[in-house]
Order: sequence, then structure tokens, then C-alpha cells
Amino acid sequence: MAHPRVVPRSRRCADSSAARVGDDAVRASLAAAASIHLPEWPEALTPHVLRHYCASQLYAGGMDLIAIQEVLGHAWIATTLHYIHIHRTHVEDAWVAGQQRAAERLKGLVTP
Repeated sequence: MAHPRVVPRSRRCADSSAARVGDDAVRASLAAAASIHLPEWPEALTPHVLRHYCASQLYAGGMDLIAIQEVLGHAWIATTLHYIHIHRTHVEDAWVAGQQRAAERLKGLVTP
């Protein structure tokens, strides 16, 4: 069964031709989808907020910064860094993993 599009690519005009969907239609469709699927979302879900969220999720999922920069179409990596919001648990997990790797490397070099 085909699912309806959350955001339509085009809209039908009175003469049955298709017109490009404008920014207002995209924002309205996104707001409607958010109210149904993300009722607990604390702020307005705009395309810009969605870009930040997606960039953050890609990074948290293990995608490297250069790949995210390419996906977002940024010329400068510094711009991409503004889009990525790192959760504290991600930092803590990375710290613990680094400590474990360091301990493994030192095993056998340090005698008790």
C-alpha cells in the first residue's frame, strides 16, 4: 500500500498542471506532520531545525564530519560543526572507550 507524502513535491493547479511547492507549503506540511507524529516536540519544527536534528543524528550514528559536510552541502567544515549538537552521553561514551583503548595498549607495559 502506498503511503501519502508528508511533503508533496508539487501541487495541482485548477488547470491540472503542477506547480512547485513553495516554502509556506513545506513549512505547513512539516508542522502538520510534527503535530501528529511528534506531539511532545517542544518547539516549532522548521526545515532548518530538521537540518540540525538530522546532522546531529548522522554524527551520533557514526557518520564522519566530512561526509556530513557533503550531505549538507557546506563549503566550510566550521559551518557543519554549528549544525551538530553532541549529547553529553556521546562525549562520556567516547571518553570511556578511549580510556579502555589506552588501558589495553598499556597492558603488559606496566607491572603492578
